[in-house]
Amino acid sequence: MSGTEINGGPAAVSASNIAFRSGDCIEETCPHNPKVSCASCRLNKLCLPIALNKSEIHQLDEIVERNRPLKKGDHLYRQNDEFKSVYAVRSGSFKAYVLSDNGLGRVTGFYLPGEIIGMDGIASHHYANSTQALEHSSICEIPFAQLEKLSHQLPNLQHHFFAIMGNEIAKDQQIHTLLSSYTAEERTASFLLGLSSRYARVSLSPTRFLLPMTRSDIGEYLGLTVETVSRIFTALQRKDLIAVNNRETEIKDIKGLRALIGSKAA
Repeated sequence: MSGTEINGGPAAVSASNIAFRSGDCIEETCPHNPKVSCASCRLNKLCLPIALNKSEIHQLDEIVERNRPLKKGDHLYRQNDEFKSVYAVRSGSFKAYVLSDNGLGRVTGFYLPGEIIGMDGIASHHYANSTQALEHSSICEIPFAQLEKLSHQLPNLQHHFFAIMGNEIAKDQQIHTLLSSYTAEERTASFLLGLSSRYARVSLSPTRFLLPMTRSDIGEYLGLTVETVSRIFTALQRKDLIAVNNRETEIKDIKGLRALIGSKAA
């Protein structure tokens, strides 16, 4: 699962950078660009290639499949599908969710550019979540059998993949702490700071970004009703900590948001 970073940080995506997330092409990440490779991708310092030298990146590049773009609402895979691949987000964003036996859904995470999706299927050989595009998005598909084989040949790749898995476990622990001990306002502030921190990793604006997910998605993820999420967004605006125009969000006072969490952010 990938989700909120409790500690937050500077960052986000500004309105001027919306093209990167809405599916409009930037040369290095354009899904229609046949020249895109792991070596030329602007996200290679966030994804699996970060641990590799040039010759090793070439070996990884040979197993990566760059598939057609996904439209908003398209599924990358569904819960209980056979596990075959992990995926790196090149552009856009995704949500992961699970369906209970009675058909009720719960959002378990959000995935942004440079992040890896699909590791929930490794243990059982079936995906534990469904994953759906929140906007026009593109991914790199990495067949796991080939990745596993290559990892044995490239210790740096294996080590980095284990590190990514470790981070996923840590995020699971963080969201458990958030849901069990944070107030509704603290959860929402932490969520915004976490998005801010994650967008910073792709060198975008530190103060303004679009929320590709709905209030309902946020509520399911944070264990809150959609009415509570809307009420808290309004309260944060009244405190002049954020400004919201539809899904465009400006963090006006990052220190103020962090102060809402206080010692829990440590």
